[in-house]
Amino acid sequence: MAKFSPAKLYHYRATITAVYDGDTCTADVDLGFKVTVRGEKVRLARINAPEIRGANRKAGLASRDFLRDLILGKEVLLKTIRDKRGKYGRYLGEIVVKQGRRNVNANDALVRAGHAKYAEY
Repeated sequence: MAKFSPAKLYHYRATITAVYDGDTCTADVDLGFKVTVRGEKVRLARINAPEIRGANRKAGLASRDFLRDLILGKEVLLKTIRDKRGKYGRYLGEIVVKQGRRNVNANDALVRAGHAKYAEY
């Protein structure tokens, strides 16, 4: 499991507007200075969740629903990896959401709950 050094991460406030599957979501990203990018696709870094189509559909839907419950409609901290885009043009990132007094890394929460596995890309 590779961790990214803070020097390689860019931090943004974002609101999650859609969750496609267990490792892909859409966010409105606050860039600061009253500039917001709407509808940015984000691929959760370091993990891989089951697909919502095909043989693993049931596990894929469970993964998606877990992530929806965790982040959908919430303001989060989005940490993108050097603003790098993945294979399908999505930004790669870590998502941190506030739960009570705790900050929860959604990427790691999916793995801990058994809905994703750590993976290198």
